Amino acid sequence: MADITRFNPFRSLRRFDPFDRDFDDLLKGFFVTPSHFGELASTHIPIDVSEDDKSYKVRAEIPGFGKDEIHVSINGDQVSINAESKKEKEEKKGDQVVLRECRYGRQYRSFILPQVVDDAQATAKYTDGVLELVLPKKAGTAQKKITID
Repeated sequence: MADITRFNPFRSLRRFDPFDRDFDDLLKGFFVTPSHFGELASTHIPIDVSEDDKSYKVRAEIPGFGKDEIHVSINGDQVSINAESKKEKEEKKGDQVVLRECRYGRQYRSFILPQVVDDAQATAKYTDGVLELVLPKKAGTAQKKITID
């Protein structure tokens, strides 16, 4: 029977090791993701932003929240989306708690647009976990280009 060896993608890099260390030991644990990165990723709201001559259109995915739990604020060219949920579900069997599922979640996203938004004309719609914003550009705030002498 033939000898079976484990494939090591860094085998060719060993020859570059000036300290005569085993390159595998140097990278041991390097590609392991700490658990707190997963928690941070869940607080991030993914968005798509498109633009036409009159407005910006923002599409944000925020599943699992009710529309009363989502708040959007506009301050000039800065847009902030905040969603927070506090739900509890408890099943009792007599006086003993059999199952308790608590869900406390918060997601937040803030971004700056290239032009000031007319917050009085902005609209928001939340359907099936997707928030759609239409943010009209404020008239008279076009960029002014200056020539350099």
